[in-house]
Amino acid sequence: MTSAHNGRRLIGAGPVVCVGETMAALAPEPVAPLDDAELLRLDIAGAESNVAMYLADHGVPVRWISALGDDSFGARIRRRVASFGVDVTGVRTDPTRPTGLLIKNPGADGTRVLYYRRGSAASALGPDVLRSTAVREAGLVHLTGITPALSASCLALVEEALAPDRPYPVSFDVNHRAALWPGRPAPEILRTLADRADLVFVGLDEAQALWGPTMTDAAAVRALLPGPYTLVIKDGAREATAYLGPVPYSVPAPRVEVIEPVGAGDAFAAGFLAGLRTNGDPVHALRLGHLTAASALRVTADHGPLPPGARLRELLTADEETWATYQPT
Repeated sequence: MTSAHNGRRLIGAGPVVCVGETMAALAPEPVAPLDDAELLRLDIAGAESNVAMYLADHGVPVRWISALGDDSFGARIRRRVASFGVDVTGVRTDPTRPTGLLIKNPGADGTRVLYYRRGSAASALGPDVLRSTAVREAGLVHLTGITPALSASCLALVEEALAPDRPYPVSFDVNHRAALWPGRPAPEILRTLADRADLVFVGLDEAQALWGPTMTDAAAVRALLPGPYTLVIKDGAREATAYLGPVPYSVPAPRVEVIEPVGAGDAFAAGFLAGLRTNGDPVHALRLGHLTAASALRVTADHGPLPPGARLRELLTADEETWATYQPT
């Protein structure tokens, strides 16, 4: 099914193809600063595979394309992502480079993430991955601002994916990670890439950190990024606004008891994309984005269980008063 608005193709009929790195992830169990931890829980972490897994949860055909080392971490990641129903046949095994690793360090001011990914298998990805039939027949290619930060070849991959003559629409989650951009102009690069995409996700706080204090509201971000037909601005726990062309649609976020915020943005993106693909209505898509994000916020891992299908359908069609009082339990 193709979603359209005013004649614009937003998501085509083919599978959604998510391209980017996934790492092994270590986190203290129970949650505590690393200095005080005695045990570490092994999981996986990757923005694009998070989106892919949640899309699969929503019944959307989806492929994940990446590269992993020929090691136990890589085997675990491939197996885990595939277990959700994601097509992983486009994931390469690199015999000369390792799988990336991150370690979460929870603290009073939030969770700091330590990366050990330099020289990883996925950092060697390049534009050639876009030339496969699996990508060229995509209904949508999903990318994030993490990938262009990994290496020159990964930046070239994203730039080619956003070429004007691309045969597929592209969604781009700005997903700024300051630690990945030392000494490089992240604001300029990410703004240029985002403005070439068909659909863009960005947090309001993220926009302020990247492009300055004039990014006071969704309208200011829209003025900065006029290129994407669809622009989604997430304002934390308050609301999310989607522009389709010049028209804004806003939906307040449900109240959620937050256990761990990491992964919620990826979950929101997956929910929004799933809603837009299956329904085409931006309000429906924003609600599904919020509901999917709530699933991630309420667990320590990046991926949490969705509400039962019947409950999801009930909330997606609820009146505004019912939506405003909903609180996940």
